[in-house]
Amino acid sequence: MATAPGRAGDKAARGTRPAEADLRHWTFLSNHGHVLVCLARDPEARLRDVAQSVGITERAVQKIVSDLEDAGVVQRVRDGRRNRYRLFLERPLRHPLEAHRNVGSLLGMVLSTTTVRRLTSGGEPAAD
Repeated sequence: MATAPGRAGDKAARGTRPAEADLRHWTFLSNHGHVLVCLARDPEARLRDVAQSVGITERAVQKIVSDLEDAGVVQRVRDGRRNRYRLFLERPLRHPLEAHRNVGSLLGMVLSTTTVRRLTSGGEPAAD
C-alpha cells in the first residue's frame, strides 16, 4: 500500500531527509522523565514553570508528580508556602527492560555531573 504524499515514510522511501517538523512529534523521554529532569535541575521549581518547560499543563505536571511520589521517586517537602522536591536516585527504573538501572543513572545521562553530584549530597541547585 502506498504512503500518502508528504508523509515521513514517503520521504524516507525517496531517500530525502524528513522535514524538521516530522522529527519533533516524539522524544526519547516521556513527560514523566522530563518532569523528573526539571525537578532535578531545580528542586524548588514551581509546577507552573515545570509545565512550561515540558510543554504540558500544570495539572498534568501535578498528576505526574503524584505518580512519582507514589512510586517513591520524589518526596514533596513543604517549605513555608512553597514545595521542595527530594529525589531518590537509587530507585530502580520501572520498565523490565531498564529495571537494572536507577533514577540516578537516568539523570546522569541527561544532566551535568555537577547537578547529579549536588542531588546526591543534598546541596543547592547547580547550573547546567
